[in-house]
Amino acid sequence: MLDDSPGVHHVTSIVGDPQRNVDFYADVLGLRLVKRTVNYEDMLRYHLYYGNGTGDLGTLLTCFPYPNDVPGRLGKPQISGVSFAIPPGSVPYWTDRLGARGVEVTGPRRRFDETVLRFEDDAGTPVELVTADSPVEPWTGGSVPADAAIRGIHGVTLLPTNPYTTASTLETLGFDLVGEERDGDANRIRYRASGDHANVVDVLDRSASFGREGIGTIHHVAVRVASEEQLYEWHDLFRERDYDVSRVRDRHYFHSLYVREPGGILFELATESPGLTADEDPATLGESLVLPDWFEEDRDLIERQLPPVELPRRSESE
Repeated sequence: MLDDSPGVHHVTSIVGDPQRNVDFYADVLGLRLVKRTVNYEDMLRYHLYYGNGTGDLGTLLTCFPYPNDVPGRLGKPQISGVSFAIPPGSVPYWTDRLGARGVEVTGPRRRFDETVLRFEDDAGTPVELVTADSPVEPWTGGSVPADAAIRGIHGVTLLPTNPYTTASTLETLGFDLVGEERDGDANRIRYRASGDHANVVDVLDRSASFGREGIGTIHHVAVRVASEEQLYEWHDLFRERDYDVSRVRDRHYFHSLYVREPGGILFELATESPGLTADEDPATLGESLVLPDWFEEDRDLIERQLPPVELPRRSESE
């Protein structure tokens, strides 16, 4: 029997230079680089994972660095932004920190019952920090103090070609309609999953031109599924409804499938196990390149092709 998703598993974006990506998320935002692996569809490209100290589900932003790719263009149908949860009261800290590092910030502004800071990462990806209560333990070994540190993913904002069909897909996945308000020239419709974190998906209903995938765009959002058995049930359900759905794939840290819903948004459904600590000691997550068994025989080739990436060093003042 199918269970509703408790919320977001991870969010994946397309970025440019891998070192600049690490510098932004591991230094400026203070997240932990929890996995340094490769794109399983393109083994000579990095796949970098950022999250809290143990890489818990719902804290993960993952990035595909493509330095020579063309810049993307925001538009329909795309995921138009990712938001991270920060503690209430930490907005002044983040405003000062981002400004000191040359990040142009819009806000703070109010949205629903939250305070929001908007900016772009080094690749031009739209990012938000949103005040929210969260049970997630933050990464405390980085450059941001624990009382201000990011508590994982808050949610995503979708800009589909048809917000009604996208809303129907969210409801199928178990997200409930919880609110609507005007946001500039758009209606922002909020859906929330049953989990206690990483459970918000906003759908924008507004006019927009078509976008282009590339550097600075978000490739997909993944939602949590309890088991591989349920993945196959979801696969059959989406096929019955004539959705564009992939086969179930082994992603080493989880099994998943991809579904392109009628509004044009790419969702991934991903299992909750075995998790990111399946092949690394939690104490050394992200420090070395890890590969699935089927790529190990090509390790020398892969390591020679990938550019070196260094973790940022903490200054004495942090």
